[in-house]
Amino acid sequence: MDNKAALRNYRKLQPQIFCTEHPDAPLVEDYHAGDMICPECGLVVGDRVVDVGTEWRTFSNDKSDKDPSRVGASENPLLEGGDLSTMIATGVGGSEGVLDEHGKPMYRNRRTLNSSDRALINAFREIGQMGDRLNLPRMIADRANTLFKQVHEGKALKGRSNDAIASACMYIACRQEGVPRTFKEICAVSKISKKEIGRVFKLILKNLETNVELITTGDFMSRFCSNLSLPNSVQKAATHIARKAVDLDLTPGRSPISVAAAAIYMASQASADKKSQKEIGDIAGVAEVTIRQSYKLMYPKAHLLFPEDFDFVTPIEQLPAQ
Repeated sequence: MDNKAALRNYRKLQPQIFCTEHPDAPLVEDYHAGDMICPECGLVVGDRVVDVGTEWRTFSNDKSDKDPSRVGASENPLLEGGDLSTMIATGVGGSEGVLDEHGKPMYRNRRTLNSSDRALINAFREIGQMGDRLNLPRMIADRANTLFKQVHEGKALKGRSNDAIASACMYIACRQEGVPRTFKEICAVSKISKKEIGRVFKLILKNLETNVELITTGDFMSRFCSNLSLPNSVQKAATHIARKAVDLDLTPGRSPISVAAAAIYMASQASADKKSQKEIGDIAGVAEVTIRQSYKLMYPKAHLLFPEDFDFVTPIEQLPAQ
């Protein structure tokens, strides 16, 4: 028996599709129509073939990226069962399963979410929207989602608004990831007041085993100066001024944000790129009177605050007193 005859006999025993007239011809699959076609005679050997290929293309060069071969939402590990489980419908009494017309148990996909999963999904959506408005990377939103999940499961903040908890979790995640945002910035992209976010933030730190690093003036300096379109020399001087003011204890009880805003005001007034207290306050989220109060505390020691290599356009003696 030759090889071709052996191949024919083998294919007779296998549930495979091949052309009866040209059994050795490799079939061509028409992915668009779902047909298997013989290239020799054009016979449609099989139809309704399931396409197991990708439903969209990916152009990523990163080998670690997975090709999304099937459509549909990705599994969320923070939801119970990843929202992919199947449950058996129960009767009114809950003791016997509901049977279909053939007497078999009825199965249904877990589309109907319970109140807990629904609250989580709404909170995750809110956190994602806040991250998009703040132009934050996805990893920060993921950390905030994990924090919210821990708070939700602990039930220590039961009775508090889920939106307030989500906002506080986003604030904590930003600080833990080294890109802190102010309460006013979080408040601007959420529906919760600054006072409520601060209150929930303290409750989360008290009841959850998590910690955050203390914020400093340097955490906000580069972002504030960049938004004000200030050159690198002014940013460097403002950072030096704020650090010196803290070391000399010139601004006791003042928040790092107000000290940073006052330092930017002092450095900009001594340079060619002068910015008003209103311009700085709008970017930093600090009132003009707050900047003025911190600046008045720093002004008497201004000659000790500037770096030695700073190129003064306006001398220290001519800087505004307030």
